[in-house]
Amino acid sequence: MVKHERTLRICPKGHRYYKSTDCGTCPKCEQENKPTEGFLARLSSPARNALIYEGITELEQLAEYSEKEILALHGVGPATMPILKIALEEENLDFKN
Repeated sequence: MVKHERTLRICPKGHRYYKSTDCGTCPKCEQENKPTEGFLARLSSPARNALIYEGITELEQLAEYSEKEILALHGVGPATMPILKIALEEENLDFKN
C-alpha cells in the first residue's frame, strides 16, 4: 500500500487542515456549509456538491433529470439514488424517463 504524505493546508477562512490529495476542499468549511434541512441535507458531501455544481438545489429541478444522468455526475453513486427517490416520492415527483 502506498502511503501518501499529508500536508498542512490553510483555507481562505483560516482553517488549518491536513490533506494527502490535491483536493482543496476544507473539511471545516464543508461542515459549516452543510444544509440542515431539505433533501440536500440527507446526502453525502460528494453527492451534494455534485448536484449543487450542476445547479440542482430543488426537487423540481432534480425531477428534470433521468436517473442515468444523475448517476453520471462525479460524486453521485448507487447509494445516493434511494435517498433521492424517497425525497422525490415525498413530493409526488419522479425522475424523468
